[in-house]
Amino acid sequence: MLMGPSHNIGMRTLTSASSRRTFMRTVISGVGVAAASAVPVRSFAQAFTASPDAATPMLSSRIVRPTLLKAALAALDRHGDRIAFHDRIAIADFAAPSALPRFHLVDLTSAETTTMRVAHGRGSDPEHTGWLQHFSNDPGSYASSDGAFLAGDYYLGKHGRSQRLIGLDPTNDNALNRAIVIHSAWYAEPEVAVTHGQLGRSEGCFAVGQADLERVFALLGPGRMLFAAKA
Repeated sequence: MLMGPSHNIGMRTLTSASSRRTFMRTVISGVGVAAASAVPVRSFAQAFTASPDAATPMLSSRIVRPTLLKAALAALDRHGDRIAFHDRIAIADFAAPSALPRFHLVDLTSAETTTMRVAHGRGSDPEHTGWLQHFSNDPGSYASSDGAFLAGDYYLGKHGRSQRLIGLDPTNDNALNRAIVIHSAWYAEPEVAVTHGQLGRSEGCFAVGQADLERVFALLGPGRMLFAAKA
């Protein structure tokens, strides 16, 4: 069984595994990869930093939460000297359930955004509810970590082609030693979310579907920032 105890979703309480699955199937049935329209500004990041309220419509509120984007841009500025490319960033919104697309690849010049599903660590969701409960940076925790990561090199591992991540904050600076990476996994395929109302869990890695992995590699690439948060 993939489902855990009941959880509040908005104003509605789902009291059984069956009702949760029905609800999530309804929510995710029409949700896929979304892209915002390009906007004629010098830089979306500059516009957002100067006036978040005015720039937010450039990105659909359904795609990236403004508060999360603001935190990601602050992290990009804070770690700028360690990040080679500032044109695109990845943002993992772990406030959303795993059934929904919550991994955003944002072009900071045009505001175009590609969004897909991503799994979180089983140590962050021990009862397998589909919702991330907490982060951890501890070795052996099998949990997701929050903060800014530098996307590193590619390699072939047990999950096939993968990408190393280097933690830049005290909350994730064990990422390289913990082998927290981006890889594909069967349990992160969209069909798993449709069937079970949630994805499976990783051991702390950012696991995506196979087709989505190629898009992540193409849009993120080495030398750019991935930012993960729940707040």
